[in-house]
Amino acid sequence: MTEPEPKRDPEDRTETDLMDPDEPPSCSSLTTNQLQQNLRAVKKRERPVRLLFEIPTTRIIKDVLTEYVVYEVVVMRSGSFDSRRSSVERRYSDFSRFHHKLLKEFNEELEDVVLPRKLLSGNFCPELISERRLGLQYYLAKLYAVRCVRHSPRFPEFFTEPEQKRAHGLLRGGQFQLAVDQLQTVLEIQEKLLPWQNPTLIVPTLSALSVCYRDLEEPEQAFAAAQKALPPTRRYGLKRYRASLLDLLVDLGYQLGRPVAQLQEELTVLRDAERGEVSSCSLKELVVHEFI
Repeated sequence: MTEPEPKRDPEDRTETDLMDPDEPPSCSSLTTNQLQQNLRAVKKRERPVRLLFEIPTTRIIKDVLTEYVVYEVVVMRSGSFDSRRSSVERRYSDFSRFHHKLLKEFNEELEDVVLPRKLLSGNFCPELISERRLGLQYYLAKLYAVRCVRHSPRFPEFFTEPEQKRAHGLLRGGQFQLAVDQLQTVLEIQEKLLPWQNPTLIVPTLSALSVCYRDLEEPEQAFAAAQKALPPTRRYGLKRYRASLLDLLVDLGYQLGRPVAQLQEELTVLRDAERGEVSSCSLKELVVHEFI
């Protein structure tokens, strides 16, 4: 019996795996110079995919009762195919809470990963802020190097949960365009994390975007977001999202003049097969109860 091919870790994947380049011409028809260029292109495509973290800037926030430093955290994925720089802002206290959550699950694995110490004085000294900025950047790189951490749901939570909660609060308040702006940042970061995270990570975000776009009377964008969310719900059995997404897609499809017969049939079969187990509420009803 032939042994199954071992499963590769996502960070062993190359740009060749993640992209679908055109088939190169036959070697026999290439000149020496073309062969050399082709070889360089192949080597470039075969660079392993990595997450890169940068904390390029800081700013001091002054409220009535408090004053604190926030750090801009930029998340990038290595490779020429991903040139987007998505960023969020976090305080030192956010890093500290994140670190303690990880220690509860991965104490032994994080033995060599040290969070920069809390400053008891001089918190707003430019030299100390710069030192801590570099220390936190190095800390994120060390965390990513720990396999169990980069595959943990805790990892994407640190980079997206505050923005998700803010976006859903705006959505519940009817501020759909502001919610879209937050959700787009969340989605960009989640997509960078997908080689190491379950593809269902993006389903709540895409669902929320679809709801926002629909209420903004942008049915094309709403349909596109829902359509993108549907495949992972099918593959991983997210019954409540799948039924609600299908229902929305059928409704939007009729509005846009799209063929919806197969979507309608899929929804009918799903509800008949899972009677009593599939949510009958709308996608908007599902979304507004997330991140409360």
